[in-house]
Amino acid sequence: MLTEKLVNLNADMGESYGRYVLGNDEALIQHVKTIHVACGYHAADPGTMLRSVQLAKRFGVELGAHISYSDLMGFGRRRMILSEAEVFEISVYQIGALLGFCRV
Repeated sequence: MLTEKLVNLNADMGESYGRYVLGNDEALIQHVKTIHVACGYHAADPGTMLRSVQLAKRFGVELGAHISYSDLMGFGRRRMILSEAEVFEISVYQIGALLGFCRV
């Protein structure tokens, strides 16, 4: 007897910023179980984060924080020299921002 296996397919979303629209989150979200929302350091802005949380709720998908270094110009790809404390602090900051949008 074959057992059905489920895969939690996920996608990074909410990477638009200001007037720049990146990706097609509404089309993609229909095919995933989890999204990771950009939290404003490498991509996204507060409005995009809120819309991403609302989209996840509408489609009943789980969400997580897609945190990054503070690097909008390099899209989080440039090398940065940070202490462990700084990495912890920016991580907590970004997760807290997303949590705030989830709570409202």
